[in-house]
Amino acid sequence: MILFVDACVRKGSRTRRLACALLQKLGAPVTEVDLTALDFPTVDERYLVERDALIRTGHTDAPMLGYARQFAEADTIVIAAPFWDLSFPAALKRYLELVTAVGVTFRYTEEGIPQGMCRAKKLYYVTTAGGTYFPEEYGYGYVRALCVGFYGISETELIKATGLDIYGADAEEILDKAIEEIRI
Repeated sequence: MILFVDACVRKGSRTRRLACALLQKLGAPVTEVDLTALDFPTVDERYLVERDALIRTGHTDAPMLGYARQFAEADTIVIAAPFWDLSFPAALKRYLELVTAVGVTFRYTEEGIPQGMCRAKKLYYVTTAGGTYFPEEYGYGYVRALCVGFYGISETELIKATGLDIYGADAEEILDKAIEEIRI
């Protein structure tokens, strides 16, 4: 099963267009998590105490950990997140906060080193940017670090189309080229 995490806010999202081309190429059943439709819990002290108690007592099947379980059980993960203000939409950060759960998506070794528990072998990070200034560590790099350092997903791939809003750029042509590259 492919888990499609959609952090695109706009209805005509260019990032979502790229992601849909990738999902079509992958051709497996897709479970979508639309981050704009989620009612995120407030991660405060009460939330953390409850979550930590569930994990400590082995109740990782609790609804509170549902998104973490879903993430851990996916065969492949596709995240669609536009490049905004040198990062990604805040909803993606909130989602990652929910799925990064010790005992579900990772555990600590006796030496205190995180060890991944996710089934996925690969995560695709799909993004678009209006400009060409795209320091990967500000969005994709953060997700890649979580994948490799915590989730145990050793292979990540960045798919992007940049320069879409530069004066004189043909955004449709840039997107079409990126979609063609996906299809190859």
